[in-house]
Amino acid sequence: MTIDQYILTCVYVLAGVLGLCVGSFLNVVIYRLPNGMNLAKPDSHCTTCDYVLKWYDNIPVLSYIILGGKCRSCKQPISPRYMLVEIFNCLMWLLSVYMFWETSIVYAVLSAIVSSILVCIFFIDLEHMIILDRFQIMLAVAGIVAMFFDPYTEWYDHILGSIIFGGSFLIIYFLVLGILKKEGLGFGDVKLAFASGLFLGWQKMLPMILIGTVSASIVLMIVKAVRRDEAGHEYPFGPFLSVGILVSMYVGAPIIDWYLSLF
Repeated sequence: MTIDQYILTCVYVLAGVLGLCVGSFLNVVIYRLPNGMNLAKPDSHCTTCDYVLKWYDNIPVLSYIILGGKCRSCKQPISPRYMLVEIFNCLMWLLSVYMFWETSIVYAVLSAIVSSILVCIFFIDLEHMIILDRFQIMLAVAGIVAMFFDPYTEWYDHILGSIIFGGSFLIIYFLVLGILKKEGLGFGDVKLAFASGLFLGWQKMLPMILIGTVSASIVLMIVKAVRRDEAGHEYPFGPFLSVGILVSMYVGAPIIDWYLSLF
């Protein structure tokens, strides 16, 4: 094994371990932030019986498996979402290394951080139908950094992405509000379009919008049919946009290259 291979192996191991640990922290963020709770206090505990978790109850993935998905004290089931968030975040961090490390170390780190932000947006909007401003700000800051380290997109493309797609969402927001006299698109989604456009750039926003809108149409059509929701029932759009952003961040450039090659 060469020194470069050894270093890359160490990076993968570190990314995997950190991805799991950060994923565990994301579960705290997802639960506490929308409920107005402090992230540091109280200590992690069972939401059913208030049993304070010991350090060995907090080992990512492993503790969930050992406990059989149940609280050590009251034996009530623990949502599998906690383990899934940890695993998914770990996989996204590993994918960031795989996709970008050899091209741009800064962008690899940046994409890992952004993937974690999007995990929070996905689950919080799914449950509470809100996209917190702090995540929008973090995504916008990541967009500013990406302007100088994105290996596939020029800096001005990021600005164009924010203006074009954020502006488009803003126009749609006010058009629907003016015609229907109610929000058809949450303003959090508009801000997410501005921030994600700044991060991705206008080219990679195209597959992001396509993936977000198509997946939303299919999933919501099925949900409406199964749950028989009344007309006018509101659904979160942020989770679908988050999936679109993730896919575009990792494979947006290859998708665009493939599409252009058809012509």
